[in-house]
Amino acid sequence: MQTKTDFRSLALKPSLLSTLDDLGFTSMTPIQAQSLPHILAGKDVLAQAKTGSGKTAAFGLGILNHLDVKRFRVQSLVLCPTRELADQVASELRRFARGIHNIKILTLCGGVAIGPQIGSLEHGAHIIVGTPGRVLDHLDKGRLNLDNLTQFVLDEADRMLEMGFSEALETIERYMPMQRQNLLFSATFPGPIEEMAREMMNEPVTVKIESTEDKVNIEQKFYQVTDALSRQEATRMLLTQFQPESAVVFCNTKRETQELANYLSDVGFDAKALHGDLEQRERDQALALFALKCVNVLVATDVAARGLDIDALDLVVNHHMAHDTETHVHRMGRTGRAGAKGLALSFVGPKDEMKLSLLEDRFGPQSFTRLPEQQEIEDFPAKAAMTCIRIEGGKKQKLRPGDILGALTAGNEMSGADVGKIQVHDIWSYVAVQRPKAKLALAKISNGKMKGKSFRARFMS
Repeated sequence: MQTKTDFRSLALKPSLLSTLDDLGFTSMTPIQAQSLPHILAGKDVLAQAKTGSGKTAAFGLGILNHLDVKRFRVQSLVLCPTRELADQVASELRRFARGIHNIKILTLCGGVAIGPQIGSLEHGAHIIVGTPGRVLDHLDKGRLNLDNLTQFVLDEADRMLEMGFSEALETIERYMPMQRQNLLFSATFPGPIEEMAREMMNEPVTVKIESTEDKVNIEQKFYQVTDALSRQEATRMLLTQFQPESAVVFCNTKRETQELANYLSDVGFDAKALHGDLEQRERDQALALFALKCVNVLVATDVAARGLDIDALDLVVNHHMAHDTETHVHRMGRTGRAGAKGLALSFVGPKDEMKLSLLEDRFGPQSFTRLPEQQEIEDFPAKAAMTCIRIEGGKKQKLRPGDILGALTAGNEMSGADVGKIQVHDIWSYVAVQRPKAKLALAKISNGKMKGKSFRARFMS
């Protein structure tokens, strides 16, 4: 019997329903159940939902259901604030579209060579996923045409404005037809978002998913600090006390993010920074190491952490209090997902009384937890359980995860339990292995063969 959360209750194309079945998607998440019927009906939708709520499937299924694959023109444009999020969205769209023949989804982002993008645009596309700067560049140079656009999606709209993309968005909109469907997704609804919705959208349906699990599954602890040094020391002590397998530490500025990551690395943690001043290669590597559990502490700004997709994040540390309550809730939502218990630690300084007061309006009165004394905790930092190996070969060399796993487990020296996650990209691959077996694993890959070929490999740091 169908329910209101059953995908089969929607007017989706049979090919999409079949793909959803193959992927194991049966029941809709709240954001999908509340927004998809309106999206499929062609209405403009203004939706509030945090990362991990299933919003990509909500607008992605709507895009694919409306798509006329026989019209080889750009029919949908999805804008994201960062390349990482754009890559993630494009990957999800391709998953849902695998039952649609001859569909072309193109990613246009900065931080990568523009030449291949120009070549791809010359051959056309149905769906564009990109960042505002690079998309605008292609529009201005006449390489991208949006005359046939029927759907426009703005993902993580609040971060888009925080990053200063409002002028670029206004310019991009001028290249679009007036008659189109607009879908705006945002984790928070500050005033500028509502103003943008009024100017850009046509009688939008507002969908707001209240965060309830943060109150049920996530334990919050607040600690008093006095200055930058005491924050740094408190972060070190609590990471040592809780020994997380995966933790994100949030800072409010790029400079403080890098300084804290350097400090934590110096005192022995496997820590990496993630912020907008890093080169794209450095950001990609930090995300890969963290996802593979070869780094267990990621120090990040809010903007850089958008699109971060980690299944089991057991600790969030607010090294600095978030600027507003909605951002605080969004940070908390990174832990305690899918019904698991989460833990969020926040440092409150002398200038944070107002921020704490606003949080108490939302969550009720909060008391301070005493920071542990040095003698009460282990005197060594948590280390990542895995070491990451980069292989100079990927999809273009026909490598698959099974090839890498087979090479590592050939013989009796290593078992499948010694191997963690494997990521295969276009021209390189990453594999995580248990630290005690790291040198053996590197030797097996470097000296052995996969697909009848030899591949260079090295440790990532």
